[in-house]
Amino acid sequence: MIDLDSPLSPLLGKKAADALATQLELHTVGDLVRHYPRRYVDRGKLTDIAGLEIGEHATLVAQVEKTALRDMRARRGKLLAVVIRDDKGATLDCTFFNGHKVAHLIHPGVRAMFAGKVGVFNHNLQLTHPQFEPLDETDEVRPFLSVYPATGKLSSQEIARCARQVLDVLDEPTDPLPESIRRREGLAELGRALRRIHVPESEADIFAARNRLVWDEAMGVQLALALRRQNTMTRPAPACPPVPGGLLDAFDARLPFTLTAGQESVGAEVAADLARSHPMNRLVQGDVGAGKTILALRAMLQVLDSGAQAALLAPTEVLAAQHARSLRAMLGPLAQAGELGAPEHATRVTLLTGSLGAAAKRKALLDAQSGEAGIVVGTHALIQDRVGFADLGLVVVDEQHRFGVEQRDALRGRGERAPHMLVMTATPIPRTVAMTVYGDLEISALRELPRGRSPIATTVVPVAEKPSWFPKVWRRVRDEVEAGHQAYVVFPRVGEDAHEDAAEPPPDDDEEKRRPPLAVLDIAPRLTDGALEGLRVGILHGKLPADEKDTVMRAFEAGELDVLLATTVIEVGVDVPNATAIVILDAERFGLSQLHQLRGRVGRGAAPGVCLLVSEAPAATTARERLDAVAGTTDGFELARLDLELRREGDVLGALQSGRRSGLRLLSLLRHEEIIAKAQVYALHLVDADPGLTASPGLAALVGEIVAEDRAEYLDKV
Repeated sequence: MIDLDSPLSPLLGKKAADALATQLELHTVGDLVRHYPRRYVDRGKLTDIAGLEIGEHATLVAQVEKTALRDMRARRGKLLAVVIRDDKGATLDCTFFNGHKVAHLIHPGVRAMFAGKVGVFNHNLQLTHPQFEPLDETDEVRPFLSVYPATGKLSSQEIARCARQVLDVLDEPTDPLPESIRRREGLAELGRALRRIHVPESEADIFAARNRLVWDEAMGVQLALALRRQNTMTRPAPACPPVPGGLLDAFDARLPFTLTAGQESVGAEVAADLARSHPMNRLVQGDVGAGKTILALRAMLQVLDSGAQAALLAPTEVLAAQHARSLRAMLGPLAQAGELGAPEHATRVTLLTGSLGAAAKRKALLDAQSGEAGIVVGTHALIQDRVGFADLGLVVVDEQHRFGVEQRDALRGRGERAPHMLVMTATPIPRTVAMTVYGDLEISALRELPRGRSPIATTVVPVAEKPSWFPKVWRRVRDEVEAGHQAYVVFPRVGEDAHEDAAEPPPDDDEEKRRPPLAVLDIAPRLTDGALEGLRVGILHGKLPADEKDTVMRAFEAGELDVLLATTVIEVGVDVPNATAIVILDAERFGLSQLHQLRGRVGRGAAPGVCLLVSEAPAATTARERLDAVAGTTDGFELARLDLELRREGDVLGALQSGRRSGLRLLSLLRHEEIIAKAQVYALHLVDADPGLTASPGLAALVGEIVAEDRAEYLDKV
């Protein structure tokens, strides 16, 4: 019997099987038949040579009439000049650079499909270095030609031939999707879908096959997340119901402002989760400045009132130190346990980071282990095995996208009882990403900003087109300082290593043509001796020792510095209400959500904020579109949706995140939102009815095929 797990070698021969394995990592029948065509050529819509127009992208089938290999004049290498003739007798010139590499494939008599942009040379139309696929007799009678992702050593035609050969002997595979779902959603059976996606007879065949296989991928992901959620819920957790007259009530009485309706609503959801005896697993997403820290602190105090501890995990030492300071400031005497005059039920906030001195680290570890510290704030240092807690009841993870699931679970997995988990992000998440990437979490959203937040005016400074604007940037910084305020200047990188603290490149980068990104260590001397001369300037970046970072940040918070030159180390959590201006240099080199996060560092006090996006990106480019989008709205949720539209989806789903082959090849977060939503509902019902999918081996196999356990971690790392 030939099934999806059968090896390819006995079916295709060792040579072909080895080529598929080494070039594309395709080892089994299932691997090959799920290596889908990336596009199709409708033979009925092929272009005639006589009807070609300059500038159009044409696909045509023709026979090679003659070839000539000659030296290129302007540079080393060979040029292959080819004349092709179509069935109506019209001819066309084609040229191939490094022609010696393809001369053995393109020779007189070969019939092939050619695709490329029509140009003109010496008054004749031509295709320059077009894509081409030699055709065989079977291709000639098929209504559609399937074009596959291929390599230089393995052509699309060879892959197509292997796929058809395997499909001819493949037994009907067991369909993992229940018949009830297939019938309700009008889905083709798996065997038919796999055959028709490779060898379609009509456009309807292509649509039906792709639709069915998208459902497989959506169901595989949602079942994996439903199983993860179910596994989490099976462990007991400490029930922490509100305690009247405790720390939480005392803290609420100290608040100098009223919580927003959103904070009240989400706070009630969190409080109800904490009162249960199974683990809370909730993501709170809120735009920059939406008040997530207050929400997290109130949750931690509810847990402390029940006699347990809370840990807050931050992605950087700068942010961890700032969190510890701000929590102590918000709690006041309530964080001064053991000190003279502290309330009887006061607690203590302890900071634990990797760079603490030996004595300070021993003290922090002892406070956590003994329970003296009710709240422990730290970085990855909290995850280390030697960090113990007396009774850990809640883990708050700030900026979830900076941590992987294995880091999150390192704290969750300790002790007999699982702590509750509250995950926070200031990067708004589009609905499909929330369902697909964070589908194992309950999700709450804070959409309104607290009263008193000031507006932020954002302006793109196109220095390539308007160089006279650049001096005005520094004039504006000086104006803000003279008004008694402070400013940030953000750089894409540090200076010694182009990859350290580097902003993410946009998808349309052409790195060969661009200068290196600006670096804080390179530009700082020019600014302090020039445009910012006379101002108190500090430098902050990820390569500084932790104590220096803390010193610089404290000086800026205290108003002892006028301008902070920094990398993206200030991207999240840094809260200095007196900072009113932020200048982002090489702004096109930052992600859309990253720009929004950076902008959120200003406008946090009574004075309005200003954000200047300095860029050399030309008008009408994708890079400028992104910057104009940031300047056009302060709604992070709108920007998150636009960010997903502009990014390559492989950044969210696929091998780029897992570091290995992914089972997700067709699923699109933009095009398949409805399918993902339905699959999530079906998956939850299926896992509720059949925990562990023990009675549904087909569905369990689908999970392993689409999102195998060793690949699933990337879903939590986006």
